[in-house]
Amino acid sequence: MSHRADIVPLREAIDLVDHKVNLLGVIVEFGFPRKSMGTGIWDSPFLSSFFNRLHQVVQVFNYVCVLKIVDDSHQKPEISVNIFAKNLDELPRVLGHGDLVHLSRVVMKVCDGEVFAVFNKMFSSFALFQGKASNNLNPYQVSSRFCHEYQDDMLISHLRAWLLNFQLDAGSSEYLRSLKDIEAGKFFDLICKVLYVYEASKDEWILFVWDGTDTPPLSLETKLEDEVEKPLPLNFESFTLPRETLCTFPRVGTILRVVPRAYEKLELHFKDSNHWVKFRNISCQVCSGLWYGILMPNSKVRLLSNEDDFVIKCRSRNYDDRVSAKVGRLPLSFNPHYCCVTVTDNENLPYMTLMEILTYSEVTAKFKSVVRVVAACPWRAERFFRSRVGMRSHKIRFTLEDPTARIHAYLFAEDGMEFFEGFPPIDVLTNKRNRLLGIIEGGTCKGENVLRNPPWVECCIKSYYKHKNDCWGSRRFRIFGTRLVS
Repeated sequence: MSHRADIVPLREAIDLVDHKVNLLGVIVEFGFPRKSMGTGIWDSPFLSSFFNRLHQVVQVFNYVCVLKIVDDSHQKPEISVNIFAKNLDELPRVLGHGDLVHLSRVVMKVCDGEVFAVFNKMFSSFALFQGKASNNLNPYQVSSRFCHEYQDDMLISHLRAWLLNFQLDAGSSEYLRSLKDIEAGKFFDLICKVLYVYEASKDEWILFVWDGTDTPPLSLETKLEDEVEKPLPLNFESFTLPRETLCTFPRVGTILRVVPRAYEKLELHFKDSNHWVKFRNISCQVCSGLWYGILMPNSKVRLLSNEDDFVIKCRSRNYDDRVSAKVGRLPLSFNPHYCCVTVTDNENLPYMTLMEILTYSEVTAKFKSVVRVVAACPWRAERFFRSRVGMRSHKIRFTLEDPTARIHAYLFAEDGMEFFEGFPPIDVLTNKRNRLLGIIEGGTCKGENVLRNPPWVECCIKSYYKHKNDCWGSRRFRIFGTRLVS
């Protein structure tokens, strides 16, 4: 093999359009791998019409991902590198904040005034190295044909030393939003922590992300009678997370489920959870009154440092300050001056989120929470009562939600008597139910979708178990010490 050319600083490389160069840079952002009709032979994703027609005939697919890199000679604008490969395993898998990439024989190109590098799968090669936190000079991933040379070690050490005094920040963005400000169908950027990555099925993944704020409460449009056969789901996902996993999640703030589209082997990029990241160009949608995020094929990711200014803000202002405040467990959209639907008797109970209740260390306990009642089963007011020999009592299953979780909570016996103030006439009981569920007058006809916006209500909740030999597995919740105001 002939002696390889020296590594070119990015400041010089941007003037070497149509030349093959060797580069060493710090990865500040990457796109997820996706299928591409590009060849990666001569052009970037901006393909000639010839290759487009050719691939339409033979259906030759490749995979592509995009890295953005900087070095000590050039930081703005960041240089994009389009990397093509025949399969996913041949693409780079960036593992950490500030990791380095060594690129050999990439071609510099320009389009619409933007200079970028193109990885040729026939003769280019790459290697990934840990960033400033490491002294290890061995790459953690290499492509075929890559040849590591001794003189590269000095440049890697030099770039790591430069990184010690240069902060790779989240970057400015006019599209940056918190979860409390999201809107359905709008694209935005989000700084958040990836708490957990779950493989729902082969190549289908769900990311659990969190930024310390609450997603906005949603209106629901459902048929009330559907709650009998098709109840509102407690989670966006169809599976139930183990209690051990739930206990690792923050107790305050919404944990948003994010679904990647068109990505495979997502775990390779989030092998270790608890990364702080900036997602670029994601959107949110609504399903069954629950928010979920969507990572698009052109979404990008920045792995952030724990010392990043935005990360510190999320940890301190959005979480630490909320947890330490007396009313920090209350939903951000809750206004106590307008909460006059219910009253409770237990003033000494501290407010807790539903996530805190779900992950509480003891099976049986009493709590107070601010929630919305998003469903009731049975839904007809006249069926709230059940008759036994010589007596009547209430038996209802409510679905409660706050920004952190949904749970089923039962109301029965003397607690139902207290809640509804006895056995009021059916028309009075119907009005109470409508107020609780946020139903407008006249909107409860059978078979019709009902638009509802349930109000925030305060209620006391106690946990209990049904089977002594399976306390946690049979754990349930019931409402007590709460009265629905007329």
